[in-house]
Amino acid sequence: MSDPQAHVVILGAGHAGGSVAALLRQYGHAGPITLVGEEPLPPYQRPPLSKAWLKGEADAESLALKPVEFYGEADIDFRPSTTAVALERSARRVKLSDGSSLAYDILIIATGARAIALPAPGADLKGVLFLRTAADAEALKAAVGPGRRLAIVGGGYIGLEAAASGRGLGAEVVVIEREARLLARVACEQLSSFFQRYHEERGVEFILGASVTGFQGENGHVTGVTLAAGRTIACDAVLVGVGAAPNDEIARDAGLECARGVVVDLAAKTSDPSIYAIGDVAHRPLPIYGRMFRLESVPNALEQAKQAACDITGRPAPAPEAPWFWSDQYDLKLQIAGLAFDADQVLLRGDPASNKFAVFHLKGGLVQAVEAVNAPPEFMAGRQFILNRKPVSAEKLADPSVSMKEVAA
Repeated sequence: MSDPQAHVVILGAGHAGGSVAALLRQYGHAGPITLVGEEPLPPYQRPPLSKAWLKGEADAESLALKPVEFYGEADIDFRPSTTAVALERSARRVKLSDGSSLAYDILIIATGARAIALPAPGADLKGVLFLRTAADAEALKAAVGPGRRLAIVGGGYIGLEAAASGRGLGAEVVVIEREARLLARVACEQLSSFFQRYHEERGVEFILGASVTGFQGENGHVTGVTLAAGRTIACDAVLVGVGAAPNDEIARDAGLECARGVVVDLAAKTSDPSIYAIGDVAHRPLPIYGRMFRLESVPNALEQAKQAACDITGRPAPAPEAPWFWSDQYDLKLQIAGLAFDADQVLLRGDPASNKFAVFHLKGGLVQAVEAVNAPPEFMAGRQFILNRKPVSAEKLADPSVSMKEVAA
């Protein structure tokens, strides 16, 4: 068990950093806690940025993980608008962007990930936007509305959620995707086809198999997206959503083991026993799948926050969880459990035309992942199947007349 009076410094005040700070107090850690955050806001929920925030249904206060008063009441030294610029492991000290430094007994790296920018001419024009922070969401909200045309580069979940919100605000929306289908890296073909149809029926235009080579502008503001084929797509704003890269530079520079993120064990501990890494920045073990992987999700941030807080306070490790994710678009709720690694069988349960169905991915009769659209029972049962690692009947699973309880029996 670690020293209950140890000074814990947390770098990053996102969902992971804010959660681990609160959990440490909840689990009885009595020592000083310092929470360093790049943004001026206290920790807040990020998934609603592409939905409720854009539509004016949420703000910083409503999305806050805890009221701002919580940090003072819990004796957590919250330092907003500050980043770590150097990590001195031998001295157990972090240098900060404001010129100060912090000595730590335990360090938690929760620096998250950043949006990947396109290395294309015109990428620095005003109106070329990203969506990772509340400030990003505010800029995007100001750029969309009736009579505006929004171009979205990237047909992943962020892009599709923003497309749905954009249409809801009355903007014209065109999505440009490099691959031949939407969600190519993260979802099956049935899901790609379903979401494309659903968006097209609501006025979204898709340009697939198209690479962006640059951005056109006038008076310093973007006016169009240029494609490799030579075509230019006119627009009033561009949202670039082509993925994220972990903010692991401070760990790499300090010599910590990294591989697509900071490498950690099941306690979220890095190659330095006094340093943990959690959330989007961590490259973590997934015992269910027998591999390491970097996950970008709120459930992962919470799970790793629990792992680190339990290890630091000497509590038993939390029960393992199956990775899960969600996406809200229009009146659709997509819930995904697991990851379709090495799947050798894909089963469709239900009819996509009904806007309620699930796709199960199996390996040797074991459920590896489930993608459920407006189908909570399939999602919940799928999570349990993934964790239990017991073979299921493919015939029953594919038959929607058989309840999920019967499938699990």
